[in-house]
Amino acid sequence: MDDFTSALYLGLRHATTAIQPWQHLTTGVPAALYEPASHRHLASELARMQGLEKGVLAPSSLHLFWDVLGKLTKNTLVLADEKVYQITRWGLERAACRGVTVAYFAHHSPAGLVQQLQQHGPFRHLVVITDGWCPHCGRAAPLPAYLALARKHHGLLLLDDTQALGVLGDRPTRQCPYGAGGGGLLKWYGLRGQDIITVCSLAKGFGVPIAVLAGSTNRVNDFLKRSDTRVHCSPASAAHVQAALHALSVNRNKGDKLRRKLLQRVQLFKQLLAAQGLQTLGGFFPVQTLASTGGMAPQLLHQKLRERGIRALLLEPHAATGTPVLAFCLSAAHTLSQLKRVAACLSQILHPSHQKESTYGFYTYTNAVRKPVQAGMA
Repeated sequence: MDDFTSALYLGLRHATTAIQPWQHLTTGVPAALYEPASHRHLASELARMQGLEKGVLAPSSLHLFWDVLGKLTKNTLVLADEKVYQITRWGLERAACRGVTVAYFAHHSPAGLVQQLQQHGPFRHLVVITDGWCPHCGRAAPLPAYLALARKHHGLLLLDDTQALGVLGDRPTRQCPYGAGGGGLLKWYGLRGQDIITVCSLAKGFGVPIAVLAGSTNRVNDFLKRSDTRVHCSPASAAHVQAALHALSVNRNKGDKLRRKLLQRVQLFKQLLAAQGLQTLGGFFPVQTLASTGGMAPQLLHQKLRERGIRALLLEPHAATGTPVLAFCLSAAHTLSQLKRVAACLSQILHPSHQKESTYGFYTYTNAVRKPVQAGMA
């Protein structure tokens, strides 16, 4: 089965033979009482990557959003992008239950944020919340505009940068839109400041189910004093910490090479589908959604691909009345043959009269398609 559902964008797997061993899987005590030096070192490195001062680890982003949003005071106004990830919403629901004013503004819309700011009465504290990269839209949130508006009201920008961490970084160019270093959208935009907090899971680009909160030293220290989950939940395990340290080592040594390889896979995937008359949305990002299914229900196309040994994603649409969209998560580990196979099967299903079947059960590519693709993979 060719898998295009995994968000391990850089192809990192962290086999047991690749990571350092550990003496104890867990400390047996809450992180609030004791935290190994390896945990503190990892958190510091992840904060530094993003251009922030200090970090703290958690087993998941749910732990972090539960704490950060659950500890807001009643005189705080929280304005969140209407398409924030579900885990963020769980934290927002907790905040609302504790009397915090929570409202949503239009997706990726600074004007929508302004409208909500004008609509609500006086408030003492402001928190603006957004996901960094939207895989449905294939574009980044307008963070500079959000941050400027938050600063105008002496507020805070809270960013879930899970999708971009490990993939995007500083100094992006037309030739290398991912940038360098993998530090995420703050680096990609060139943003920094005492009024920014990020919550990132490493489960995408770095392939480790562990999370980090990063920000200014004062804000992180305040989080450490007020956190509930660090008192009542187990800390991240030694296995996850060692895997994350391995991920950062790989990122230092060959991360930019892996990102170039990933970009190449995305470009080739789009080229192969375009040669079959198919277009994808998603820009240069490794999550690519099919622009049109030719009148076929996306659910049926998803099933037909699965019958041919290809696992794709069905994503909920942004529009409440829309239909699901078919998406493909690409990684640096995908091969040319896997990309060709997807393009061939999609063409077979959607345009059966346009191709001839080869003796191998795939559809033959014209020389016009085959030559530039092979050159691109060299």
